[in-house]
Amino acid sequence: MNREKSVELLNKAIAEELTAIHQYMYFHFVLDDLGYDLLASIFKKTAIDEMLHTERFAERILFLGGEIEMKPARDIEHIRDPEKMLEWAMKSEEEAIDMYNEFAVEATNNRDAGTKQIFESVIADEEIHYDNFSIEYENLKKFGKEYLSQQAMERSKRIGAPSKGQQ
Repeated sequence: MNREKSVELLNKAIAEELTAIHQYMYFHFVLDDLGYDLLASIFKKTAIDEMLHTERFAERILFLGGEIEMKPARDIEHIRDPEKMLEWAMKSEEEAIDMYNEFAVEATNNRDAGTKQIFESVIADEEIHYDNFSIEYENLKKFGKEYLSQQAMERSKRIGAPSKGQQ
């Protein structure tokens, strides 16, 4: 096994995950500010999943005796349109699935079954993320801005509802 090659792949994966974490949290903050609670929470949950992927990759690097590089691959994009956010997320998840499939093959060729298994398990998570974003994208296309308005109105109802002590 070429440990350096596995560490290189794992550090590339960390860089991509860090980019996703930052981008998804940015989307979460913007959507939360707009009152789109459902969509905001999906981005936040996905960012947390990406943090867990980063942790798994980092643990494997340490097991292999390597050094963890904690540098995002790219800066975040300042996207404020929910539809564009979902398009970015779907594209990002598709790219991650392709990349981790390639990395799993490289790990196999490198005779590193442990790293291969990690990449394969992360692929399954990324497919779920893609599916979640795709569903929301289709909802937005089908129902239009009313879909987002409904989310904002639900928040207003919760905020404006009297608490149990006030009833």
